[in-house]
Amino acid sequence: MLAAGWHYRTMSEPFDFDHFVAIPRLSGLKLSSDGRRLIVSVARPAPDGKSFRAAIWTIDADPAATDRPRRLTRSAKGESEAHFLLDGSVVFTSTRPDPDADPKAKRGGDKGAAAEDEPSAGLWLLPANGGEARLLIAPPGGVGGVRVAAGSGTLLFASNLHPAAESFDRDGEIESARKDAGIGAILFESFPIQFWDHYLGPRQARLFAADPPDPSASEIMDSEVDSGGNDAQAGGDAEAGSDDQAAEAAGSQLPKLRDLTGPTGTALIEPAYDIAADGSFVAATWRRHVVGSVGDDIVVIDRGTGERRVLTDGHGNYAEPAISPDGRTIACHRTTDGAPDEPATASTWLIDVSTGEGHNPAPDLDLWPHGPTWSVDGSAVFWLAERLGQVAILRLELATGDVAVLAHDGAYSDLCASPDGAWVYALRSTPLRAPHPVRVAARAASDAAGAVEELPFPGLGDSDLPRRGILERLSARADDGVQIESWLLRPADASPERPAPLVTFVHGGPVGAWSGWHWRWNPNLLVERGYAVLLPDPAFSVGYGQAFIDRGWARWHERPYTDVITAIDGALARDDLDSERTALMGGSFGGYMANWVAGQTTRFLAIVTHASLWELRGFHGATDDGWWWEQEFGDPYKDPSLYEEQSPSRNIGAIQTPMLVIHGERDARVPVSEALRLWTDLTRHGVEAKFLYFPDENHWILKPANSRLWYATVLGFLDQHVLGKEWVRPDLV
Repeated sequence: MLAAGWHYRTMSEPFDFDHFVAIPRLSGLKLSSDGRRLIVSVARPAPDGKSFRAAIWTIDADPAATDRPRRLTRSAKGESEAHFLLDGSVVFTSTRPDPDADPKAKRGGDKGAAAEDEPSAGLWLLPANGGEARLLIAPPGGVGGVRVAAGSGTLLFASNLHPAAESFDRDGEIESARKDAGIGAILFESFPIQFWDHYLGPRQARLFAADPPDPSASEIMDSEVDSGGNDAQAGGDAEAGSDDQAAEAAGSQLPKLRDLTGPTGTALIEPAYDIAADGSFVAATWRRHVVGSVGDDIVVIDRGTGERRVLTDGHGNYAEPAISPDGRTIACHRTTDGAPDEPATASTWLIDVSTGEGHNPAPDLDLWPHGPTWSVDGSAVFWLAERLGQVAILRLELATGDVAVLAHDGAYSDLCASPDGAWVYALRSTPLRAPHPVRVAARAASDAAGAVEELPFPGLGDSDLPRRGILERLSARADDGVQIESWLLRPADASPERPAPLVTFVHGGPVGAWSGWHWRWNPNLLVERGYAVLLPDPAFSVGYGQAFIDRGWARWHERPYTDVITAIDGALARDDLDSERTALMGGSFGGYMANWVAGQTTRFLAIVTHASLWELRGFHGATDDGWWWEQEFGDPYKDPSLYEEQSPSRNIGAIQTPMLVIHGERDARVPVSEALRLWTDLTRHGVEAKFLYFPDENHWILKPANSRLWYATVLGFLDQHVLGKEWVRPDLV
C-alpha cells in the first residue's frame, strides 16, 4: 500500500521539479537496541508548499520482512531528531503545541520578537506500544542535538540559554523582558559573532543530561507535575548534594536533569558530542578562538560532578567524537593546522579517555575519514570516507590496524552497527537515486564491496526517480600527469547526430567532491531539459589522496582552475557532446571558480555563480569566521598578497560572458556583500548579467517555492544563452 498523498510518476512522465520535490527526503537513520527496527526522518513539502515538514517513520531491519515501512508521527509542525530508548519507545523533537498546556501560556523562541511565530522545539516521547506522544520538556531556548546512551538510556541534549540565566525559568523571564522592552540588540565582547545563517547570542548553547523518562507515566502522574518543575540543578542535582543554584525546568518529566556546562560563550558553536554507554560522562568538541587560530578540542564532562577535562593539546581540529562501548577510548576525526606553505591533513584518531594520549590507528590510510561509529563489541570502528567519487564505508580493525572497504557503490551516511555484529545499516545514494536505506555486511574479505541489501521504502523505487540520464565515469590527464576524475550525466538520446549541450557544475568546499544525490544542485533536472552535466573533481577534492588536495592548497586560481578546464576538454572530445554550446555553474567555492573562470576565458556561453566569493580580502573580514581562512591564505594584516592575487575581482575588466548571480541575504559564510560587489562590478563594466536575490535564504536555497524559482531562473538563463531561446522571466519575480 502506497503512502497517502504521495505522487508516484509513471515511466512516461518527465522528471520535472514537481516530481523532484515530491521525493521523500530521508535522514537521521537510527537502529533500535535489539537490532530489529530502524527509524528515520522523512521530509516532504508542507501542504502550503512554503516549507518542508518531517515525520518519523519506522522500517523493519530485515529486508525480507513482510512489514512495510509505516509512519509513526504526524503533526502540522513536523518532527525530527528521533532516537530509540532502551525499551523501544522513541524520543524526538518538535515545535508542535502541547495539548495539555495552558492555552494562555506561550512557548518561547530564540529569535527575539519572532518568538511567538517561531516556537522552539521541545522533546517528546512516543511509547513503544503505541499511543499519543507526550511532551517531556520544552525549555524556552529549545532542544536539539539529542543523544541516548546505549547502555543506560541517559538522555543528552543541547539548549540555548542567556548567560545570566541559572535556570530555564529565568531564561524565559530574561527573553520576555527583552521582548517587552522591544530590544533585539546583542552586545558582543568576543569573536566570532555569526555562524552560517545567524548572529550568535544573546543565548548560548549548553549541554544537559537526564535519566530516561518513566515510560509508564500515566495521565494522573502527568497532572501531578508541579508547575515549579523538576529541580534539576545547574552543575549538580539534589541527590548529589550540590551547592549550585537549582535550574528549574518547569513541567519537565526528565528525572535528574543536569546542566553539564553552564555558560559556554562560543565554545559550543556547531558542537559534536557523544555520551558514554553507562551515561557517566560526555565527550564534546570545545571551540577555542585565539587571535589567528581557531579549532575544536575534545573535552570530557563528568555527569556527576560537572568536571570538564580537555583531552587534546590546543592544536589542530577534532570533530565527531564517538565513545567506545567500554568508555575507555574516543574515536574522532582529526585535522592538522594548515599554513600557506603547509596543507592541512586529516586522519582517524583514537584518544585514551584516562590519559588523553592520542594516535592515528591507520597511518597508511590516504583519505579524509569521518563519521566514526563503533561496533557494538568495541573491536572495530566503522568510518565514512570520500573515495574516487563515492563515499565508502570502511572498517578499521583495532587489534591489527587493518582497514577494509565494506561498500563503495554509492554515497553512504548515517551508519548504525547491529548488536549481533553482522550488519551496518546506512542511507545510500547515487547521482541517480535519492538516499535510501540499506544494510551492509559488517565484514569484508577484500577490497571488493561486501553484501549490500536494500530496505524497501515508498517513493524511492526506480519508477519514482529520473530515468532519462546515463551516468558515466570520465578521466582526463592534466599537464602534470595527474588524472582528473569526473561524473558525466548525459541524456540517453545524446549522439553524434544530436550532441547534447554541456553544463559543468563545480563543487563547493573547496575540500569536497561530487558523490551521491544532491537536493540543492541536482543535475537530473538539467538532463531532463536536454543538457549533459559534467561533475568534475579538480585539485583540492577529497577521495584521491593527500597529494591531490595539496595541488590546490592556497592556490585556488592555479591547479583547481586548470583541472576544471582539463576535465571539460576531456569530456568534449566525445562526439555526443556539443563543444560549441557550453556553460559553467558553481556555488560557494564552486562560485569562486565560476567567477575566476569568467575572468580567464570567453569559451562559455553562460556562467551561473551562487553564494560566490569575489573579493577575498573583504570576504575575510565579513565571513562568519575569517580565522579559518588564515590557515590557508595567511594573516591578511601582515601579508594580503594571497588574498589579492587570487581574487576574481581583479579580472573584472576581462569578463564578457553573461552571468547569473544568486545569493541569499542570510548567508554568513559567504556574505551577501560579495554578491553586491560582484553585481556592481559587472554592471559598471557593461557585462550582461542578472541578480537573483533571496531575502529569506542563507548559503543554500531551502524552501520549496524558492528552490522552484532557483531552478526556473537557472534553466531559463541557460536556455537563453546556450540554446538560443527567448528569455522567459519566471513567475512571481
